Amino acid sequence: MGTRFARGETIGPVSMPPVTRIQLVQYADASGDFNPIHTVDQFAQAVGLGGVIAHGMLTMAFVGEMLTQVIGEAGDLLQFSVRFTDMVRPGDVVTCQGRIERVEIRDAWEIAECDVSAAVASDRTVVQGKAVFRVPHAT
Repeated sequence: MGTRFARGETIGPVSMPPVTRIQLVQYADASGDFNPIHTVDQFAQAVGLGGVIAHGMLTMAFVGEMLTQVIGEAGDLLQFSVRFTDMVRPGDVVTCQGRIERVEIRDAWEIAECDVSAAVASDRTVVQGKAVFRVPHAT
């Protein structure tokens, strides 16, 4: 039998609900990152950001959520890394997607390597990265 994933296949896109200011405060509390650039407009403006910005790790978590949906409960995320390329602000809708670059079968597992990204307004990339995951291989 073939693999669940194929080289060149797109995963996603998955769009998250618009980022909210409440979400930024909740994420600050959950992560312990209370940098005021994420919660205080006046501070973020004073340092030249034009207003509050989302935590980079929150944006990474959105990509992680997309991967979790793709992998399912039986799979495992083995590696995941990103770089942040632009800011996310309250009101932005973050859309995540990936592209399978390599697939191999090892034992009872299908292991896939993919490029991942997230964008806002469908044209401004805010995250780029790579992930490796495994899912049970259907025989």
